[in-house]
Amino acid sequence: MSIRNNNNSLVNPMARQALDKFKLEAAQELNVSDEYKSGYWGNITSRECGSVGGQMVKQMVEQYENQLANGNGSAPQAQATNAQNQQNQ
Repeated sequence: MSIRNNNNSLVNPMARQALDKFKLEAAQELNVSDEYKSGYWGNITSRECGSVGGQMVKQMVEQYENQLANGNGSAPQAQATNAQNQQNQ
């Protein structure tokens, strides 16, 4: 049984397994109830699920900030602005 049972669509469907793995890693870091290991999250409290989601977002933001600091990426707004400026010239 899949860990995800929702109707949210991903931009890249191939990312589903990676996101599920990421979710499990975040849950392990936070030491939430071991019931999630079965793949069913229905018995996990809302507080624990929210903590897992918050941890995932925190790590994604940290990773993106590191990419920006290392010059490996640029902010989406800056990319859009640069593309617009190039079209206007």
